Amino acid sequence: MNNQVDSVVITAENISQTLQTTLEPTKLEVIDESYQHAGHAGANDSGVGTHFRVRIASPFFTNLTRVKQHRLVYDALRPYIDQGLHALAIETNF
Repeated sequence: MNNQVDSVVITAENISQTLQTTLEPTKLEVIDESYQHAGHAGANDSGVGTHFRVRIASPFFTNLTRVKQHRLVYDALRPYIDQGLHALAIETNF
């Protein structure tokens, strides 16, 4: 698993690229849901880049509990979280 991130610009495309590189998913959807959280904690004025939903299936999840699967996703996305990604909804093995 490769944890290197070339860019920490918080976009669905960059998050998707990072997850492709680190977790080699067989299925992946990254959805920016920031617009649904306008006015909530962690939201910004642009309505993008703060709240995401990730639906992912990966061979790295084999025989892991859901908590450990989610930990792999959080670990892969740590640079984004450090840059302001406020909320992350994760659905594994969808």
